Parts: sequence; C-alpha cells; structure tokens
Amino acid sequence: MNCETARSLIHGYADGELDLERSLEIERHLAGCAACTAALREIRVMRSGLRSGTVAFDAPAELRAKIRDAIDDRRRAEDVASRRSSSRLAMLSRSPSRWTGGAFAAAAVLMIIVLVGGLRRSASSTDALIGSEIVASHVRSLMADHLADVISTNQHTVKPWFDGKIDFAPTVEDFAAQGFPLTGGRLDYADGRPVAALVYRRNKHIINLFTWPIADARETAAQVEQRQGYNLVHWDKGGMAYWAVSDLNGAELSKFAALVRDDGAPVASPG
Repeated sequence: MNCETARSLIHGYADGELDLERSLEIERHLAGCAACTAALREIRVMRSGLRSGTVAFDAPAELRAKIRDAIDDRRRAEDVASRRSSSRLAMLSRSPSRWTGGAFAAAAVLMIIVLVGGLRRSASSTDALIGSEIVASHVRSLMADHLADVISTNQHTVKPWFDGKIDFAPTVEDFAAQGFPLTGGRLDYADGRPVAALVYRRNKHIINLFTWPIADARETAAQVEQRQGYNLVHWDKGGMAYWAVSDLNGAELSKFAALVRDDGAPVASPG
C-alpha cells in the first residue's frame, strides 16, 4: 500500500470503519511510514480536542438573543397550530353526521395508499443507498489495487477461501466458456455486513459481483441502472442478494447477470 492509498483510507481507519483486511494493510503501512503515522496522530489530536471542548467558543450575546427569539417564535407558532387542531377535532366530534360510511372508507383507502407508497419509497431508498455503497467499493478496489484476496480462475479454490471468514458459503462459478472468466474473490462490506465479492473479467473490463444472505427469501427480477458512469445489475434469489457492477456496457453486464441467475430471464430497467 502506498501513501496516497493510505491517506484516502486513514480517516476510515481512525473511525474504526474499515474491514479487518483493510485495517491490517493500513497498520502494516503505518509501521514503516512516519509521514502517515504523523497524519494519523494529527487526526487523533484534533478529535481529542473536539471531545474535550478546548476548541469550543462562546456564542456572542447578540447571536444567543437571536436564537432565543427564534425558539420563542417557533414555540408560539406550534401553540397556535395545536389550538387550531384541537378546535377542528372538537367541531368534528360535535358533528359526527358529516362522517358517513363512504367518507370513512375513502379515508381508509387514502391511508393504505400512503402506507404502501411509503414502503415502496423506503425500499427504493435502501436500494439506492446500497447501490452507492457497491459503486464506492468497486471504485475503491480498482484505486487501491485490491481486487482480490484470493487470486484464482478455479472456482474450487475461490469458494473454500471464504470458509470461516464469512457466515455463509457463496455460490462461485466460472463463466470462462461464455467470455466472463473468474479471476478471484475478496472480502468486502455492504448493507451493514461483511459480503463476498467475486471478481470476473470481460476482455479488459472488471466485474465485481457482490453477494450476501438476506432475511427476506423473496425473489426479484434483475434490474439494471447506472450510477456515476458505472452499470449495476441487482436481484434477489434463493435468500441471497446479488449486485454486479462494472464499466462494461449494460447489455453485456445484463448477459453476465443472466448467467449468474442461471435462468436466462431478461433484465429490466427500473421504471
């Protein structure tokens, strides 16, 4: 690991956010690099100062007064809104005839629509967050020259390497005959947990295939999307999540995804 790579990861190391493999790499580099060790020391000194309050300053009296006035204005506005709401509820309670069966049914339908819409947005937001993590991990593996912890084109070498390192056994296949040779695998981190990253090639293009178990055993159709110039295909199958990412064009990455899925199902673009 060189100093440029170490500096890009040193804040994550100081925060305890790196996985074990990356942390060990940083520590090995720090053992022989005085400059990066000094940079880490500066980060820790700065954080110590922030925790101790020695870099805190008292706000000017004028600013404190403005903040207090803003808080008072907000409280008054909330009190007015609360009184109006209470008044409306009282009026409704005195006029129950206004709420017919049809009105209650409409309100129930509206609530269901809101709840379902919220759930869909939540799932979409989660996928968006994971997608960003996947792209970041893919780019980091290229920048840090850390594509693989185990380098092999043999699936029977790559798969056993994960034993004892993660709490699941990833499915590992070689698609060299179809033009997507396996080149290795590594440990990575996504969706708040350690995951398996399998590395494939398509000519000069690198494909990272991330996979990990999920609680929901549902199966979802593969979808292709683009983030930061990279194509991603993701799907759930057999209690596992799959995310493939590459600078390969979307059509060829979709072909790779179909091979992994082993069902030839078409890949859909998100609507």
